[in-house]
Amino acid sequence: MNNLQLMQDVVALAQRAGEAILPFWRADVAVTSKADDSPLTAADLAAHRVIAEGLQTLAPHIPVLSEEDCDIALQTRAAWQRWWLVDPLDGTKEFIAGSEEFTVNIALIEHGEVVFGVVAMPTNGRCYFGGRALGAWRAEPGQAAQPIQVRNTPPQGGRFTVVASRRHSSPEQEALLAGLGSAVGDLELANIGSSLKFCLLAEGVADCYPRLAPTSQWDTAAAQGVLEGAGGEVIGLDGQAFRYPARESLLNPFFLALPAAAAWRQALVELALKG
Repeated sequence: MNNLQLMQDVVALAQRAGEAILPFWRADVAVTSKADDSPLTAADLAAHRVIAEGLQTLAPHIPVLSEEDCDIALQTRAAWQRWWLVDPLDGTKEFIAGSEEFTVNIALIEHGEVVFGVVAMPTNGRCYFGGRALGAWRAEPGQAAQPIQVRNTPPQGGRFTVVASRRHSSPEQEALLAGLGSAVGDLELANIGSSLKFCLLAEGVADCYPRLAPTSQWDTAAAQGVLEGAGGEVIGLDGQAFRYPARESLLNPFFLALPAAAAWRQALVELALKG
């Protein structure tokens, strides 16, 4: 099966996982805490089961690293060349709060690089999917998927839009935003939850997403695939491509998400290096 067909099958799987989540949404679902104090609900586990079983059926030879099944020894993961990286319910805090800003994230990784990613929104049926060598699309229920692309500059008369998290920032990130504003002009901040931040860039309604606060690998990989398919990139603060190597910690380093051909790319990297 080629990657394009496999991606289409994963889109359908992510949507099924979303259907498994919805009965728990705004239903006073019980919340427990994991070892790292992050919240866990029955919805996370229901989506995980759907995805794990579905991926096993689609590609039984490809191992799965899911947020809800991540206790896998480094020695084992280091031998993987191709694997799934999954967040069954990205934005659990938004889900618990009753927001619509949570997603199902599924990415295929090969040698540490994202082959493609799927980001599905259970509440409205919207789905983003794409990969660097495949392109990127946004699909609405009952409609044909439409290709999406980053914008390299804000629209005429529009402001430079930076995507930020409602819940996570840091002094380093605030300093970077101040420097970016000096370089490109007044900034407009767009706040949205979960991996949808990348998707705003991918569909050309925002310009930059700096993240100088903690994330885990499963938080970012699927949406990175979408962004790369739309002509964007994710880089570390050193300007190098953002990858997913096997390592002991599953936490990401800080990163910058932006259009790959943006004229202000180098200015942003220099600001990050100074910080």
